[in-house]
Amino acid sequence: MGFALHRLPLRLAAGAFILNSGINKLDLDAESAAGLQQVALNAFPQLESLSAEDFGTYLAAGEVTLGASLLAPFLPSKLVGAGLTVFAASLVWTYLRTPGLTESDGVRPTQDGIGMAKDIFLLGIGLALLLEKKK
Repeated sequence: MGFALHRLPLRLAAGAFILNSGINKLDLDAESAAGLQQVALNAFPQLESLSAEDFGTYLAAGEVTLGASLLAPFLPSKLVGAGLTVFAASLVWTYLRTPGLTESDGVRPTQDGIGMAKDIFLLGIGLALLLEKKK
């Protein structure tokens, strides 16, 4: 599947956002990395086996790689859409599993949860790229 102009806004918006987030995490201090890891542990307890520094390094590298991949027009949209869908689904799962981020119904965000609830938009973009039919 070649380059298609209608996918450009999706890939640019998600790619720039995620790349910037990853770049900002490249020199994450141990305390900040530990804080991010603590939140991630709510959804993925297996991450406890990593040191906070390694977690921060892997998270930054993953975000930089995914963001750059979304911005690279020569990579297939279905491929980068799959990566974005998995990444965004993990963020949404973390949001849903972290106490205090949702109202009592377990879905609607509290004031503290709004920052993470927005990741549903990334999931929608990933799914749009992944599920688009070949013409």
